[in-house]
Amino acid sequence: MIAASRQDPMLERGRPELQWRAILAGVAGNVMEWYDFSVYGYFAAVIGRRFFPAEDPIVSLLAAFGAFAAGLFMRPFGSLVFGHIGDKMGRKAALTASVALMAVPTFLIGLLPTYEQIGPIASALLVLLRLVQGLSVGGEIGTSFILSFWSSIRHPGIEGFSAALGRSGSTAASSRVRQSVPR
Repeated sequence: MIAASRQDPMLERGRPELQWRAILAGVAGNVMEWYDFSVYGYFAAVIGRRFFPAEDPIVSLLAAFGAFAAGLFMRPFGSLVFGHIGDKMGRKAALTASVALMAVPTFLIGLLPTYEQIGPIASALLVLLRLVQGLSVGGEIGTSFILSFWSSIRHPGIEGFSAALGRSGSTAASSRVRQSVPR
């Protein structure tokens, strides 16, 4: 049997003030998490040069995309982990944990020394942090969809829109960041 906490927005279904909070939380989580994934993709060439140096720039780029793919492969495991957390502790707790778990490795990637500074340990740490991010995104996707869906009972159709808005908005924002950075 699935048990949910009393703070779970699914139990507050039909309360308008909580509906919008849950929808905004889902959108905010989507924006933060997909923004990071998009920025990584846009800067893969730079990341490849800094963390996977090789004589051939294509090899560096492929290694950077390999680290990106490692994060994508972790997403199904994230859905299992955070689905369990959502079942046991509530969807709000699962969403909060997944967003926090995304923030920590994102911050650490920003502080990560390059291959030139610490050698192959930099590459390994980048892959490890991408794995944690992938786990987090896997949990956030399902949790935000469920929160949005269950909280928007009075506004049919808004759950799909709110989830898509977060992903699309973050991709557009990261594209703009890429355009503003000199090559």
